[in-house]
Amino acid sequence: MRWLEVKQRGPLDGSVIIPGSKNSSLALIAAAVLGDTPTILEGIPDINDIRAIGEIGSRIGLQVSKNDDGHFVVDSTRIHSSVLDQALTSSFRASYYLIGGLLSKYKRVTLGYPGGDNFVERPIDQHMKIFKAFGADVTLEEKQYTVSAEKLTGTDFCFDLLTSGATINAVLLASLAAGITHLHNCATDPEVVDVCQLLNRMGADITGAGTGTIRIRGVKSLTGCRYRVIPDRLIAGAFMMTVGITGGTLTLKQVIPEHVRSIMAKLSEIGIEFESGDDYIIASSQGNIKPTRVRTGMYPVFNSDMQQPITSLLLKAPGYSAVREKVYPYRFSHVAQLNRLGADIQAKNGYAIIKGGRPLHGGYAHATDVRAGTCLIMAGLQSEQATRITGIEHIERGYEDAVHLFGQAGIGLVIHEGETAPDGTEYTTTA
Repeated sequence: MRWLEVKQRGPLDGSVIIPGSKNSSLALIAAAVLGDTPTILEGIPDINDIRAIGEIGSRIGLQVSKNDDGHFVVDSTRIHSSVLDQALTSSFRASYYLIGGLLSKYKRVTLGYPGGDNFVERPIDQHMKIFKAFGADVTLEEKQYTVSAEKLTGTDFCFDLLTSGATINAVLLASLAAGITHLHNCATDPEVVDVCQLLNRMGADITGAGTGTIRIRGVKSLTGCRYRVIPDRLIAGAFMMTVGITGGTLTLKQVIPEHVRSIMAKLSEIGIEFESGDDYIIASSQGNIKPTRVRTGMYPVFNSDMQQPITSLLLKAPGYSAVREKVYPYRFSHVAQLNRLGADIQAKNGYAIIKGGRPLHGGYAHATDVRAGTCLIMAGLQSEQATRITGIEHIERGYEDAVHLFGQAGIGLVIHEGETAPDGTEYTTTA
């Protein structure tokens, strides 16, 4: 049994270096597979999700490894198969990016249906449609599916809804497809732009990234390069919210303010102040938070991944706040865990009503995904007694070293190992 204990601290007074984006890193690794020579990716976090895609790749000859400088090297020159391990890919949602990375070169990719965070309604129908639009066949079996195509041909495709994952997969497929591809109603997320910038550095011909229409002229081959991943805007957003809980001042370094404008706008509305430059944000608060209404959506509006952390923050606001989850209406597993810690939240049909201003008593709770883990840490910072969190393997999917990262901000976390369940009393060792 491993669990995380949140140690209470006073107002923040420090700085945090924001690590590379988890979501972008996974897609960049898949993009690097398209190169005929190795690609060096700088700033990739050494987290469980990166290790997972590395393990999946190692089974087929793809090498994803760290060099002496701490950068990740992606080498696809020794790939000998495109049949991916069914169990591994089924437990890892982003495995579908490997279709975009492998199909152009290897004509056929087999993998398990995507798993990962369980938000109930996270279908991959847009991916299936885009595979077929490029001329691929999709064969569905009970536990796995196969995408095959002797030749990929450029297409004119309009997504039914905004989807970052399918937009990225379409760009990967189009980069080596014959002819010109026009993609409409594209996601404009920074992670989409990041992938397109890497591919262009490798020799692709992509324009329009960051807008609703992306144009790709297929090229015959791509070459590896050196590239740095963007900072993780979701981690940056969570730290800005944490200032509202603890009060004080926190400087975020190596961040891109433009990527978190919608978060800053909402937090400014409820009582957090900001100063920003090209690559830094200074957040400050007296700890006095106002209630508000939050509606999630696709970038550039308030991100669904920030819904869980801001729910914790709004527990500080006297009165009633409301959160409407428009992207993943079932993304409320954290509510029951927050209520275990003393919160008063009612969630139903994509809405959460938060009665704030009452103290949390602490206790133990379970993280069901990365952002739920973040929101439980934030709840622990406003609890009267210790908060103990299980399911920390989910937190480690998004944070390379949560203890060190939060420690930079003056927040004390301790990982315990080898004890009984956190509702017992036999706590003996720490790490």
